[in-house]
Amino acid sequence: MIKLQSQALLPTSYGDFIISTFSDSYEDPIPLVVLSKEVFEEQIPFVRLHSECLTGEVFGSKKCDCGSQLQRALEMISKKGGHLLYLRQEGRGIGLINKIKAYALQDKGMNTLEANLHLGFKGDEREYSSAVAVLSLLNITKVNLITNNPLKLDYLTNAGIDIVKRIPLIIPALPQNKDYLDIKRDLMGHLI
Repeated sequence: MIKLQSQALLPTSYGDFIISTFSDSYEDPIPLVVLSKEVFEEQIPFVRLHSECLTGEVFGSKKCDCGSQLQRALEMISKKGGHLLYLRQEGRGIGLINKIKAYALQDKGMNTLEANLHLGFKGDEREYSSAVAVLSLLNITKVNLITNNPLKLDYLTNAGIDIVKRIPLIIPALPQNKDYLDIKRDLMGHLI
């Protein structure tokens, strides 16, 4: 059963957050990380389910918009109050090694969806049961969800989380990621 493992104050470029780790056991090497900013009792929290992207967030890759989405979501949450749930689901859930294999296929002309399918994966392998469990532990039943992904909307709604409002997370396209964003919109149904 997932539970709170550790918690501390985390000063960031976006203000002070509380950082918490959640996992099934204290020894779990890949916990779910939550950054939280105070939400006043009458407010509906802003919530972002954000999947890890080493290349975009750490190395500044322009192949995706993940790093910019993370920064923008933290900025929104720092102003409005809420929670960023950082899910360790690299490469839409296919893992870092397969993500780099998918990059190599993209270098040869495949789009991001075709590359995942060619490697034997669905277009998006992520799942959100741990996020739902953490929201439950935090007693959150209503959210303003920061997302463009209809799968997240469906998953949370089906889990009994009331999405009061969807907050779009629109990042301007770069020449290097325009095709990626077009595929997300045109073939994967993202609301951008």
